[in-house]
Amino acid sequence: MRFQAYLDPFSQYPVLQHRILHVLEHLPGDVQEDFLNDSRFRVTVDNYQPGVGWSFLMPAPGLDGNGSRCVILRLKLNDTSEPFAWYVIAHEFAHAYLRNGGWGEITDIEEAADALASSWGFPRPERFG
Repeated sequence: MRFQAYLDPFSQYPVLQHRILHVLEHLPGDVQEDFLNDSRFRVTVDNYQPGVGWSFLMPAPGLDGNGSRCVILRLKLNDTSEPFAWYVIAHEFAHAYLRNGGWGEITDIEEAADALASSWGFPRPERFG
């Protein structure tokens, strides 16, 4: 499967795996190829523990300013409404695609990620969760 490496970290959460796959399969082809052809793009589980913090490896930016394009997703996306989960996943993928930058004339990185996710068919739901 094309996206298996992005789904493997979520093997214990089949609902979330399916939600991630749904978003990946509905991204434009050029976005899919951008992710698949860049070894810096990864998807992993948020493993935050109170009093301990996070543990994951992320390459530092190189000389060209390009660093990791790691998307970290929280497990609560397994239990939220499907449209909300799709939106959050697409929003985070948009950040990775935009390399945490703007999109067109939108310079605010959060607004840019929202706009791009919406253009992919994953608008911000009226009601969250």
